[in-house]
Amino acid sequence: MGEELLSVDKLVKHFPIRKGVLQRQTGAVQAVDGLTFNVNRGETFSLVGESGCGKTTTGRLLTRLLEPTSGRIVFEGRDISHLAEGKMRPLRRDVQMIFQDPYGSLNPRHTVGKIVGAPFKLQNVKTEHGVKRAVQELLELVGLSPEHYNRYPHEFSGGQRQRIGIARTLALRPKLIVADEPVSALDVSIQAQVVNLLEDLQSEFDLTYVMIAHDLSVVRHVSDRVAVMYLGKIVEIADRVSLYEKPMHPYTVALLSAVPVPDTKRKAKQERIRLQGDVPSPINPPPACRFHTRCWKAQEICKTEEPPLLQLAPGHQTACHFPENQPTTTPAPTATDAS
Repeated sequence: MGEELLSVDKLVKHFPIRKGVLQRQTGAVQAVDGLTFNVNRGETFSLVGESGCGKTTTGRLLTRLLEPTSGRIVFEGRDISHLAEGKMRPLRRDVQMIFQDPYGSLNPRHTVGKIVGAPFKLQNVKTEHGVKRAVQELLELVGLSPEHYNRYPHEFSGGQRQRIGIARTLALRPKLIVADEPVSALDVSIQAQVVNLLEDLQSEFDLTYVMIAHDLSVVRHVSDRVAVMYLGKIVEIADRVSLYEKPMHPYTVALLSAVPVPDTKRKAKQERIRLQGDVPSPINPPPACRFHTRCWKAQEICKTEEPPLLQLAPGHQTACHFPENQPTTTPAPTATDAS
């Protein structure tokens, strides 16, 4: 693996629930509850899971759009977990975010030139040939025309708006980009174009991506490593090939069984696993293993003892008492700090 760019240790984000005239806290939404992982320079690290599992919250924590409740976020060896806004501002050049909604993430009152040129102004960055020329070059880079400089967001399609957002993200040449479901709001025909664009930009500018997605087909196409989240916790981390060919956590197995298979012969052999019940509330998650209320392999220990995230195969970590596809011969499990 390459050099470590980002390290996350026991990251927690709880949103307080307040009631009454005095606004006393009566509970908390446990959106993210103890995540530990690292992202290497130049790779695409994906976070996947059902809606409400904490993926987007994690992305906003990594870019410090949200303040962590506890835990550490280390970027290039520097702890940025609780940096003040003034000290965080210079780091915004290196850590950027692509938002999910290409309609809501662009100010409808501003022209494309003003939107894409805003990072230069906010960071007081001087360009060789002026901001306008730099913006037009960025627009060309993402597949738009320099003539779009004076147009407004409402004049573009969804795919074009997402390209504008990507151009804005690239303005300061960041080292890390958190992409929050960058293609989920787009037509299928446009999704492939945007995904290919992101891959081309990664190769050209040596970018590192944290990709947040629920479409496992897209994740398989773009990822180097994948982390599966369930109800605020990571239940499995593995490289792309290992995760898709030999998933170990029952939740991952269930997710992959729902992925459409174009080959009718393979589809006939694939067993569709239908999870029973709804995802529990993050306000009051199940004790111990949070997946035990929906897991077909759950036993008494799953209700009383939380499984630690262990390395059961090289580069493959799983938090389960009864994992699937476990290697017959493997070194002693190695615990991480994600329990």
